[in-house]
Amino acid sequence: MIRPEGMNEIETAPAPADLSRRAARRLIQRAFVLLGRNKHVRQNLRAVHMKMMWVLADADFEWAVILDKGRIEFDRRPVKNPDLTLTWSSTHAFFEGARSGKDQPEAFSIEGRRELHRLAEMLWRAFREELGNVLRFPFDDDGVRLA
Repeated sequence: MIRPEGMNEIETAPAPADLSRRAARRLIQRAFVLLGRNKHVRQNLRAVHMKMMWVLADADFEWAVILDKGRIEFDRRPVKNPDLTLTWSSTHAFFEGARSGKDQPEAFSIEGRRELHRLAEMLWRAFREELGNVLRFPFDDDGVRLA
């Protein structure tokens, strides 16, 4: 990752409550790009084909995550008939889970095919780690600030 010149310390993104919808989307998209590059995650998803909806209920913000034989696709549009729906009751809980690496069980729920829950939780943990890294260093590969 390229850091902008003159940046000695890691600059963190604003607090989740301070993020605009656009900034939140850019941080989330960046974390999905980095997740898609993670070989360990891709190997675990080699034989999986699944459509998921991820929803931040309080912000009326949702996106589709499509797993197709090791590829992870992010789409801002909803998907019809998802296999699973992951819902966070608040945007704050979503980003705080990424910052701290711990979920608030009452703020997170999974609905859908029971046999896929374990896979979705593994994907969420890996995504949460990537998003936490993006929140600590909110810049893309070219050094452009994301939030």
